Amino acid sequence: MLLPLLLGALALWGSSRLVWFAEFRDEGVRGVVRYTENGAQHATALIPLALLALAGVAGVLATGGWLRRVLGGLLALAGVAGIWTGATGVRFGFAAGLPGGQILLAHGLAVLGGLLLALGGLAAVKWAGTAKRLGAKYSAPGAQRARRDPDTELWEALSGGTDPTDPAGQPGTGRRSSGG
Repeated sequence: MLLPLLLGALALWGSSRLVWFAEFRDEGVRGVVRYTENGAQHATALIPLALLALAGVAGVLATGGWLRRVLGGLLALAGVAGIWTGATGVRFGFAAGLPGGQILLAHGLAVLGGLLLALGGLAAVKWAGTAKRLGAKYSAPGAQRARRDPDTELWEALSGGTDPTDPAGQPGTGRRSSGG
């Protein structure tokens, strides 16, 4: 569940570094120049989605139960946003001299990163109850008590005011033996 989140963050960040948009523009005195925008300029959601995926790794490690399910749902929705970002604006057929292959690779990496992010979020939802939480081995389970020596339990019951031989076992029933 963590590996897809890490790989998704890497793919989204890598996509933000590649060229997403390119065209030839007439700049007047300078003539026709090639204008390009990378993913961070053209699709501004890529870097925040990559950072969210990295924060999701820490969140999935630190949480458990219903909180991990909520976080997994948010990560899955962020993955859908990454897929949407990568799939919108894809076009084919580039003019000679434009980096068409790099543009298609950038969009494909964004879609892949979104898919991995969504898969990692869905895995966090599915295994929220079974996967261990960070530091879970240090917390004492509430339902389990350590096995104790029966003689020690009898003496502690007597110290607490309970007669361990009484079948009702009610403390403070007033049955005290007289010393005379």
